Amino acid sequence: MRVSHKFSAEFDDDNLIAAGGLVPVMLLAQSAGLSELVDEYVTVAGSRGANADVKVSALVAGMVAGADSISDMDLIRHGGMKRAFRELRAPTTLGTHLRGYTFGHVRQLDAIASRLLVALAARVPGLVAGAEEMAYVDIDDTIRETHGYAKQGTGYGYSGVKGLNALVATLSTPTAAPVIAGIRLRKGSVKSPRGAGAMIAEALATARRAGAGGLVTVRADSAFYQHDVVAAVRRGGAHFSITARMDAAVVAAVSRIPEEAWVGITYPEAIFDEAEQRWISDAQVAEIPYTAFTSRKKANHIAARLIVRRVKRLNPRSVPQGQSEMFAVYRHHAVFTDSPLSMLAAEAAHRDHAIIEQVIADLKNGPLAHCPSGVFTANSAWAVLAAIAFNLTRAAGVLASKFHAKARTATIRAQLISVPARIANRARTWMLHLPRNWPWQDAWHNLIGTASPLPAAT
Repeated sequence: MRVSHKFSAEFDDDNLIAAGGLVPVMLLAQSAGLSELVDEYVTVAGSRGANADVKVSALVAGMVAGADSISDMDLIRHGGMKRAFRELRAPTTLGTHLRGYTFGHVRQLDAIASRLLVALAARVPGLVAGAEEMAYVDIDDTIRETHGYAKQGTGYGYSGVKGLNALVATLSTPTAAPVIAGIRLRKGSVKSPRGAGAMIAEALATARRAGAGGLVTVRADSAFYQHDVVAAVRRGGAHFSITARMDAAVVAAVSRIPEEAWVGITYPEAIFDEAEQRWISDAQVAEIPYTAFTSRKKANHIAARLIVRRVKRLNPRSVPQGQSEMFAVYRHHAVFTDSPLSMLAAEAAHRDHAIIEQVIADLKNGPLAHCPSGVFTANSAWAVLAAIAFNLTRAAGVLASKFHAKARTATIRAQLISVPARIANRARTWMLHLPRNWPWQDAWHNLIGTASPLPAAT
């Protein structure tokens, strides 16, 4: 591809907008009741809290369009945006609004995010398709790196990186991509399971209201292998599937598994042996009954099962000192679970916990690329608004096409939202003129046709 002519440029068109897809996405937000929820729940005092519904909607719209800092909110104040949207606000005004939040106000945003997700699930049935039969709530945390000395709450966490810690809970089904059921920003030095019980309880409540009426399983990695976490899952009426730390008790349990109990699993390079009618694979799975947390009083013991996957070591000699010969040959990964699924199905389902890493990557590639304020509560509010923007983007993708229903948010943004459009008035109706032969125009038409009827001309 080569440039065909010499060009000059002028930024002089009052009718162009760079993100035409914001129109249907914010129509979807309106139809799901975002403004009404903000009016009902946000009580930021004084001038900082005035017109909170306008400011929150503007922040969410900017994030949907790709803003990852306060100054980036100028994305929603160019060209024809004042024709497409009413009551635009400057980045400084939006930053001042965020700095007015206390911890209680952030919790108000949590309530809005939860209720909006429930409304979106009702408005966009495919958003949590299949949740009435089976759903998964995944929980994990991540460090959001920060720089400088001005940000409140920063510290060095488990990764050795200085920053703030975000605890994220997602809701997904075997046929639907994950949405964010809860998010909380924490101090950078906090341990992973801090507050996880409360987060799980809230995420499960949100999942139930969003339609998860069947089998619900909470999945987590070994950082969350704690009694309080498992107890919170059980109180919420869900099953758990948590990677077990290979402590002495777990190692002893694994060593008691008889050799004939190991079953090959269908890894990509597994071979099916017709003679023996089984999969031959370096990866094998077995299970054994197990009671966890026996150092606590007996009432707090939890009996379930360990599902163990073992994989041959590439270098059998590289084994931790003091482990037996069996552990010199294999690497073992144990999952503590009370899942009613079969052993192989439960093990495969637990491996899918990695889906939350994609959500975290999408957040870091979007609004959580930065924690934009020096004020901790402002950054906490920013994180919750990022979750709202993520869920709106995911819902827009579901309405657009089967491909976009599971696409990354960056893909949805590039193909459906960041579409240049020119606004014109035809027969007293506002018209968006978009690029001819846009590869995803059918999906875009699906989105705007189902998000909400276009507002009447004024």
